[in-house]
Amino acid sequence: MPLYEWRGKSATGEIRKGVLEAPNPQLVEVYLRRLNITPIKINIKKESFFRALFRRKRVSDRDLTVFTRQFSVILEAGLPIVKSLEVLVEQQKNPYFKEVLKDIKTKVETGSSLSDALAEYPKVFDKLYIQMVKSGESSGNLDEVLKRLALHLEKIMAIKSKVKHAMVYPSVIMAVTITVISIIMIFVIPKFAEIYESAGHALPLPTQILINISRNFGKILMFFIILAIGSFLGIRYYRNTEKGRYNTDKILLHLPLIGELFHKSAVARVARTLANLVGGGVPLLQAINIAGETSGNMVIAKAMEEIRINVSAGQSIADPMFYTGVFPYLMVEMVRVGELSGKLEDMLNKVADFFEDEVDRMVNTLSTLIEPILIVVLGVVVGGILIALYLPIFKLGEVIGGM
Repeated sequence: MPLYEWRGKSATGEIRKGVLEAPNPQLVEVYLRRLNITPIKINIKKESFFRALFRRKRVSDRDLTVFTRQFSVILEAGLPIVKSLEVLVEQQKNPYFKEVLKDIKTKVETGSSLSDALAEYPKVFDKLYIQMVKSGESSGNLDEVLKRLALHLEKIMAIKSKVKHAMVYPSVIMAVTITVISIIMIFVIPKFAEIYESAGHALPLPTQILINISRNFGKILMFFIILAIGSFLGIRYYRNTEKGRYNTDKILLHLPLIGELFHKSAVARVARTLANLVGGGVPLLQAINIAGETSGNMVIAKAMEEIRINVSAGQSIADPMFYTGVFPYLMVEMVRVGELSGKLEDMLNKVADFFEDEVDRMVNTLSTLIEPILIVVLGVVVGGILIALYLPIFKLGEVIGGM
């Protein structure tokens, strides 16, 4: 909420001023009049450039998960929604999230439903979250729904963490490799080049190439930095289009080694989301739509849209799921069994558990495989540089004779 600077006159005629946080200036005026202060001027306080620059305007997965878990526990203890939000606002450390929760509390106090208040912040609470809360409000078991949501968010966060963990080690090795090569090129090779030039003998081709690269290393490094930044910005711009997002997500699913990891994590997320929505009482067609939108992959989202269209035409979920060619056969058959037995939620949870375990196993396998591969690559690159650098010394007699 914005801050308002106010100036007013007290009952004794004194001029007073201060700063108050409120959703609008009208509430500031009401608050001042309750204190027997006649408002003279109420202006919104302008935020400084540096405060706006460094203010953290995002809510992390962890912040949202902890909030949801605490909200469910407080509601289960019997506190009203407004009082629960008040308690959660006081202990929230993220400044931006604190402002969001204050505004939600104000909206609920003035008669808005919790789900409608949450819907005002789509970047914080996605469609899955809002629909689950709405179903909890209509069924009267909001605490249970929030508990289910918290468990869902914890599992999704665990999958993301595992995938990120698989990417950390290669990134560190690449950074170390670039640093070592840069030090050798900038500080080591020029010293050797001076010695070889004073010898006055022709150098072997690999050594000469290495010295030439060293002399132009700054320009080469700058070129690759500009190329990397340009590629990043180009891909980001391309992904902002629907076609670009779809194509890049499709490529991501077919990458060697990590493509299968991303695929299984997306499937696990869809299965878990759909299970929670179905279990929470959300209508099936709406649940399929939300599960696709929150999958994090446009290819999966398009496939879920096809399934929704076919289901709305009277088909089962399993058959159109099979024909999309996106979902594993195991998931298709488990969904088919769930539909026939009337236990779709249980089957989807089992599918999610299975693929989450698969993601965990793949992360461990990739970590085991990538480590020796990267060490070999690092050894070949650095070893190749050192061999090319010391190649003239193998002809030590000629070098000494020349000197």
